[in-house]
Amino acid sequence: MSNSTITSAAAASVAVPSSQREFTCVDLSDFDNRRDEIIKTLMDAATTQGFFYVVNHGIDIENIRSMFQASHDFFALDDSVKAKYPIDVSRNAGWEKLAQIRPSTGVADLKESMQLGFHNMEDIWPSLEDSPTFRPTGEKFMLQCNEVSTKLLTCLALGLGFEEDFFTKCHDIKKQDCLNTLRCLHYHDITGQTFPPEYWRAGAHTDFDTLTLLFQRPGENGLEVCPGREASTEFGHGDSWTPVNPQEGDIVCNIGDMIMRWSDDQLKSNFHRVRAPVVGEYQGPRYSIAYFNQANKSAIIQGRTRYPDPITAGEFIKQAMERNYRALQELKAKKEELSIKPTAISTIAA
Repeated sequence: MSNSTITSAAAASVAVPSSQREFTCVDLSDFDNRRDEIIKTLMDAATTQGFFYVVNHGIDIENIRSMFQASHDFFALDDSVKAKYPIDVSRNAGWEKLAQIRPSTGVADLKESMQLGFHNMEDIWPSLEDSPTFRPTGEKFMLQCNEVSTKLLTCLALGLGFEEDFFTKCHDIKKQDCLNTLRCLHYHDITGQTFPPEYWRAGAHTDFDTLTLLFQRPGENGLEVCPGREASTEFGHGDSWTPVNPQEGDIVCNIGDMIMRWSDDQLKSNFHRVRAPVVGEYQGPRYSIAYFNQANKSAIIQGRTRYPDPITAGEFIKQAMERNYRALQELKAKKEELSIKPTAISTIAA
């Protein structure tokens, strides 16, 4: 989900160098007594790289494994069964496959996903007959993710000089217009297949939301981040990318476009992507689970200096999606233009 303006030149995919930057580790243990220390560490990471690991967060490793198993079992179902729970754009919930197209690539990401919210999900959650563990495990896991998010959002609010409940009130899961979303992802097995250098399992993008919590499985690498690039700049064309490799039990968190605007660009929503494995690397399926903290639809996003004009979270997302659509149309037109040129040249030459 990208909130960036991407030119046709920047959208051209090229092999780019990789670097080994260090990412900050935010330790949430003894939270009440260490809150000031945690705020400082968190703000240092959020104002520079925009990505950080979170440890001692309170979600037991067995609960994380159970969520991954439930996700795996759901995706193992036949497509005809999963199709009973199709994506509903109005609720941003449901199953979709090979459907998300990034403006940075112009092609669909090679994955399927299942998105879930807190309200009006009765026809979206798979039945107990189709997937016995998915709903009970998922509902419990979403509440646990929200507990971790509450701590992080409280620290970010205080770090920015807001009241401590400023962001938590804007991400209230009890409200009907809550937009927080759990997204289970399955990147397909590509063993034995070869891909061009410009192929990504998920193209470069920033997240629309306030804060993303990402869970990964050990050995299933591919996530890369381009630290130092702001969401207001173009897609990180030609910059170095750093792997964010899985550490079991740790949460990878990243700043999203909403809070970048709220903070008047102090906090950095940076580009990230999922790289396709190369020869010699693990090429089997990749599973990840993301919890997106998106402000309630009616919440007002308003900066204090650079972005003083108020906008609802619902309108913010709508505008971001419209920008994505325009960027995709521009990329499509550019590709069509390039495909026509060789024919025109050969005709003239003839």
